[in-house]
Amino acid sequence: MVRHRTPEVIDRSSVTLTDQERAEVHAVAAELRRHPAAGQVDDPRWLAQARLHSCRLPVRLLEALRDFRSEPGPGGTLLVGNLPIDAETLPDTPSVPDSVERGVTVPAATAMLLGQQLGDVFAFRDEKRGALVHNVVPVPALAASQSNGGSVRLDLHNENAFHPHRPDLIGLLCLRSDHEGTAGTLFSSIRRARVLLDDTDLAILRQPRFVTEAPPSFHAGDATTTHRVLNGSFDDPDIQVDFNATRAVDDEAGTALRRLGDALAEVASELVLRPGDMAFLDNRLVVHGRTRFTPRYDGNDRWLHRVYVQLNGRPSLSHRIGPGPVLAQGPCRPRP
Repeated sequence: MVRHRTPEVIDRSSVTLTDQERAEVHAVAAELRRHPAAGQVDDPRWLAQARLHSCRLPVRLLEALRDFRSEPGPGGTLLVGNLPIDAETLPDTPSVPDSVERGVTVPAATAMLLGQQLGDVFAFRDEKRGALVHNVVPVPALAASQSNGGSVRLDLHNENAFHPHRPDLIGLLCLRSDHEGTAGTLFSSIRRARVLLDDTDLAILRQPRFVTEAPPSFHAGDATTTHRVLNGSFDDPDIQVDFNATRAVDDEAGTALRRLGDALAEVASELVLRPGDMAFLDNRLVVHGRTRFTPRYDGNDRWLHRVYVQLNGRPSLSHRIGPGPVLAQGPCRPRP
């Protein structure tokens, strides 16, 4: 087996806010709640203000976000700790399918502020009805599903791996942990796993011999187009896979896919998010999942806010519904 050398990049993977910095983030988020356009986070007028207000985040936080955008490091993740989440003021954890957060709350505004500083927060019309802030919560009817509403172990995957304009970055803000405090978010970077694969497997994974289905949260999707699992630079590739939804079109490709899964599992790390933690992952480099946990559906279950970020919105312009941040599944008709 030929071992490949991972490009040397500096790992600056976490920043924990001081109490003063936490108060500064809260003040900016609270000001956005009072803005005249603060009816919904999806309102284009509020989005414009959130983009401007994001420049007023604490300098040390801004530096960490911009540094992550420029170079996501060998693990492809950034953890921001001690963000302004107040458990005493939270409502009950939602427990319905397709749950979203459209109202301007301090947690939703916080997630949007950090996301907008990294790039453009966007959404898909066919997922969660096009909302920009998703609630990742356990849902009784989805308990056994491979979805954000499930509570079984969630297989490693790129977010929306099937989509041509899948997110560049994902943000997960923890409002509540699970009751036992054991639900772990799993992360694994192709930058670390690649050195465990040989040339033959790498060559196969770079060929269009794989098909990926849309996740359960999507209400549309085409799983007929073959694609590569590894793309871009040979020495530092991007990854496109969902180990629950991606299948190989032949046995040789299937073997390479299994070896990739083994390599990613070997280098995976686990993080139990606590209230006030926000994890960002580079969806081009990192697959993620979740360990099993036991929800009680009592209003105090695990609750995350999720946002999607694009670093460059121009490639998806033809899929945008009007000038807004929501993408359709196929290209939209040009306006006359």
